[in-house]
Amino acid sequence: MKKNILILLFLGIQGIAQNFDYRNYNSLLNSHVSSRGNVNYDKLKTNKADLDKVVEEFQKNQPSSKWSRNEILAYYINSYNVHTLKKVIDNYPTKSIKNIKNAWDDKFIILGSKKISLSYIEHNILRKMNEPRIHFAINCASYSCPNLLNVAYLPNTLETQLELVTKEFVNDSSKNDISTDEIKISEIFNWFSGDFKTKNTSLIDFLNKYSTVKISDNAKVRYLSYNWSLNK
Repeated sequence: MKKNILILLFLGIQGIAQNFDYRNYNSLLNSHVSSRGNVNYDKLKTNKADLDKVVEEFQKNQPSSKWSRNEILAYYINSYNVHTLKKVIDNYPTKSIKNIKNAWDDKFIILGSKKISLSYIEHNILRKMNEPRIHFAINCASYSCPNLLNVAYLPNTLETQLELVTKEFVNDSSKNDISTDEIKISEIFNWFSGDFKTKNTSLIDFLNKYSTVKISDNAKVRYLSYNWSLNK
């Protein structure tokens, strides 16, 4: 795990992309998020001006038809995560993002001439890009969520980053309990089950691409209760 974290730190150390400069966002993450994805919300609240500056950068520099698929994916993954931080900080202190009214449906994110919500980014943009690994890159500010990466996702390193965070999540014993004949897994795999299957592959097939334990095709599947406590 430490090796993978070091790789991610190396990949995101500069935060420079072709059509978007993620350096300020990268610095914000480095300063307020641990290598295990724990957010120092108290410190971030104190440095709210830095957070608002990064949010403004996302609002002023948005994807166009000239951007590559990876550039668009990286932008919206990072945008989802930074706006989730903003939603929490704007309502902090709180013990859970679920205590915030309309946290996911509030249209507080500026996208061109309209305002959109976190749900819109997740369901109307990212999930429509046919990339199931986004579920392990976007973070809902909760303990049971995939860990918030403390570096920016970048277009030229996106494939490696998505592979690493997916493998980390699947094999994280605090998120999933996997054995050959029985798996107790995150509700994420239940809520978005269709995203992990294709006409010729199953959820077990997806998990076996990343699990260090080989799962039987007829393994018993159970879903774990989701812990919505703030990831601090």
